[in-house]
Amino acid sequence: MADSRRPAAIWSLVALTALAPVSWGTTYAVTTEFLPPGRPLFTALARALPAGLLLLALARVLPKGAWWWKAAVLGALNIGAFFPLLFLSAYRLPGGMAAVVGSVGPLFVVGLSAPLLGQRPTARALLTGVAAAFGVSLVVLRAAGALDGVGVAAALASTASMSTGTVLAKRWGRPAGVGPLALTGWQLTAGGLLIAPLALLAEGPPPALDARALGGYAYLSLANTALAYWLWFRGIGRLSATRVTFLGPLSPLTAAVIGWAALGQALTPLQLAGMTLAFGATVAGQLGAAHPPRRFSPPEGTARKDPTDLTGPALRR
Repeated sequence: MADSRRPAAIWSLVALTALAPVSWGTTYAVTTEFLPPGRPLFTALARALPAGLLLLALARVLPKGAWWWKAAVLGALNIGAFFPLLFLSAYRLPGGMAAVVGSVGPLFVVGLSAPLLGQRPTARALLTGVAAAFGVSLVVLRAAGALDGVGVAAALASTASMSTGTVLAKRWGRPAGVGPLALTGWQLTAGGLLIAPLALLAEGPPPALDARALGGYAYLSLANTALAYWLWFRGIGRLSATRVTFLGPLSPLTAAVIGWAALGQALTPLQLAGMTLAFGATVAGQLGAAHPPRRFSPPEGTARKDPTDLTGPALRR
């Protein structure tokens, strides 16, 4: 009976984790329709720091020992560097080029998993990653002039930053007695504190906010960040890093669907074909990870195996 429930439990966990990139796909519409323009760093700060402080208050657990610097590193990679670089690329690149560059995240993770997790890349994972990126490009890419070099570099750096953070989060696991809520709070707070001085220096004091903007920021901080990142890091702890990152293309696909359904943006047959290809690659990425790699002994001090963790214990440092 346990074996018969195992696949259903895995797919349930995958579906919950997928809610994170689906939520992130709403960010563009909320930003353009509800928030003041031209404040990417303040928006990044408003997303990260309140959410982090809220989760810290709920978890009531602070890092200990080496986890002070580990939480700072993960917070910088997943939040503090990722958010500003992502917004910078979105402001400087035409159309959906930033989303196209971001969709190569699975390839970054596959490459990093070899030296950091001891998982050799497979031809299936590489081909699936290429197919996902190509499908996303058909959906979001528009004809445009010359590409901005700084924008391309920022998009690549943001993707590399989040991918590295995903793999390191998988490698380090969680300290004993600490759940994903606290770990998410540590990272969001660390990332928000890193963004705060940059936002003040580059953009000055916070802008005046009306009720519409306050509602938009509340959504971004609570649902789009606190809840979504908790689901994401919870998924990283229980699924393989490759499996989690192959859910990333759901974000630009969600943005495209919202643009069509809520903002009156038409979808061409080529875009629909790209959506089908990208979604198929996302599903294939889950199927390709159905058989987890060889198991490793958990690192000293790592939380004991969660009964719902279906991929084996955390990896040795």
